[in-house]
Amino acid sequence: MSSSLPTTSTTADSTTARAGALCGALAGLLIALPALVEIFTGETSATSVPLALSPAFALPLLTALHRRQSPATGRFGDVAHTVNLIGLGLFGGAAYAGNLVLFFFDEDVLDETLTGPTVPVLIGSAAVFAVGCALFGAALLRARVFPRVPSWGYAVVLPLFAFLTSLPESLLTSSLHILVGVILIWLSVALLHTDEPERKGSPGRRAVSGGAGF
Repeated sequence: MSSSLPTTSTTADSTTARAGALCGALAGLLIALPALVEIFTGETSATSVPLALSPAFALPLLTALHRRQSPATGRFGDVAHTVNLIGLGLFGGAAYAGNLVLFFFDEDVLDETLTGPTVPVLIGSAAVFAVGCALFGAALLRARVFPRVPSWGYAVVLPLFAFLTSLPESLLTSSLHILVGVILIWLSVALLHTDEPERKGSPGRRAVSGGAGF
């Protein structure tokens, strides 16, 4: 019976990777495509809906990326994943509220709503998300399991995105959304073309020879 355990574990990891990659690609598309439309139309209710839902689909991607590279990142990777997971949950809730609730409020109602602890909590959520992305991006770079360009993007662009996305709608914010979407899609595709690194003290290696083309 014990001989079947590695096969079962490998199958589960493969299923998690495929599900995470699919969800991550969908999250990237739900961020990038509405932002591309908003460059020409401005923010609308139709573009706000997919932007509100996109963080939820990024959660499986984050878990799948962590599981794939965890042998190479050790305890640091576990901490980075945990902080990023909490931050993504908080930031995703703020994005959901902003795009599906606050978006439809009049300015007067909005001013009355954003009182008390609301704004500090929203800023705190963005801060935790930014720190989590920076840590997990560092884990991606340390593991060297996934392509370095989107790994650097995760470590640098996503923390900026956490704060700049609250600025008024502009070409800068739309371009930043598109860039984040591309990073998520890139990592999702790479997830399907890499194998789990061996458990060693040194950083992991890329398992597919053609993967360096990303």
